[in-house]
Amino acid sequence: MRRRTAVIAAGTAAAAGLAAAGALYWSGGDEPAASADAPGATATVERQDLTRSEEVVGTLSYGEAATLNGTKPGVVTWLPEPGTVIGAGDAVYDVDNAPVVAMSGDLPLWRTLAPGVEGPDVAQLESNLVDLGYDGFTEDDAYTDATAAAVEAWQDDLGTEETGTVAVGDVLFSPNPVRVADRLAAVGDPANGPVLAYTADERRVTVQLEIADQDLVAVDQAVTVTLPDGTAAAGAVSAIGQTVTGSQEEGAEEPETVEVTVAVEDQAALGGLVSAPVTVELVAETREDVLTVPVEALLALREGGYGVEVVDGSSSELVPVETGVFADGRVEVSGDLEAGMAVAVPS
Repeated sequence: MRRRTAVIAAGTAAAAGLAAAGALYWSGGDEPAASADAPGATATVERQDLTRSEEVVGTLSYGEAATLNGTKPGVVTWLPEPGTVIGAGDAVYDVDNAPVVAMSGDLPLWRTLAPGVEGPDVAQLESNLVDLGYDGFTEDDAYTDATAAAVEAWQDDLGTEETGTVAVGDVLFSPNPVRVADRLAAVGDPANGPVLAYTADERRVTVQLEIADQDLVAVDQAVTVTLPDGTAAAGAVSAIGQTVTGSQEEGAEEPETVEVTVAVEDQAALGGLVSAPVTVELVAETREDVLTVPVEALLALREGGYGVEVVDGSSSELVPVETGVFADGRVEVSGDLEAGMAVAVPS
């Protein structure tokens, strides 16, 4: 999505902005042209850090929803409400009045776990049992009778049949908590079809960033997210896409973009918003400990370049300057200037 520029860009764009603001042209000598008025309003030359930033439009959401397909035969007897966050140990939904339970892990449950079985799936289950407070077994990759006893205790607490084994469909492993986006089944439906739509449990911001602006972002870079009501929240770039979308044809209306994802650690700062357009401020450049003047203090010289009118009491002198970063209505300048000097600005 095309960005909105938060500051005045350097170069020709700056010159155009100065012309629009009515910047004076000088003959090249030390005295202003005859049409110029005597110095009136002034501003101070300041030494400061100057940051140029770009604002881009993004979308706040929980991300694209995925579908949870049931793998346990039976009938759906309970479903969570949309918006429910499900973590390890929570019921995802019920089949035949028995809960299908969420646990933490990357490996899906693809076989029945029972005494004598070994493997990373066993280690994953045992790690969850320990986290849920069950003990009496060695936490490793072997399903022993002691593991079965812990599973029976867990099943007893759930109110389900105490088999000491874990069958496919009894547990759903997920690396992170999820949020229920929608119900895809109803109570009474067969449990071996689409059951729920789910998303990540935390909101994030996605930005379609133009390829030309890729140099503005890096993973872990701090950014500021502004909500529709003007509230600001701190964020950080968590991912930069590798796939380019948009037209590559010259003059195409849709520019080439990559998707940038911004994580917001303080979810409370986002209020109750589920989805909304937001603005993301990206810091493009920071100049530390530089001299700055208001942009309107710049005077375009006839011979090219810029100058400022340094005011000392009732007299003034034109001082040529080199410009640097433009930001927040000020511009970095270098030349025969010192902090604290007064420069003329339009009244």
